[in-house]
Amino acid sequence: QVQLVESGGGLVQPGGSLRLSCAVSASISNIYTAGWHRQGPENQRELVATITSGGTTYYADSSKGRFTISRNNAKNTVNLQMNSLQPEDTAVYYCRVTTAGVNYWGQGTQVTVSS
Repeated sequence: QVQLVESGGGLVQPGGSLRLSCAVSASISNIYTAGWHRQGPENQRELVATITSGGTTYYADSSKGRFTISRNNAKNTVNLQMNSLQPEDTAVYYCRVTTAGVNYWGQGTQVTVSS
């Protein structure tokens, strides 16, 4: 069983930055993909960004150019650097890793962008 714990959420003003981190209980060096998703108060959960074991990244249009996903295999963490945050980025952000065809999810961390 793989466990994920997100951290780094909080309240930030528009234009500000946050760095989310996801600690994974197992080695992530063989994890096929890792990603961040988010769910706003009235929205379905949506993909923000993913990164493969080889380091290939994918970004949703809403996060492209502002967010950066990375992984640290030595520390078993998956990170999301978020810049130029806007109120529409307000959501609960979830970390997800996929290995052996199974998706594992964290409990989520709240990000609120407001003045």
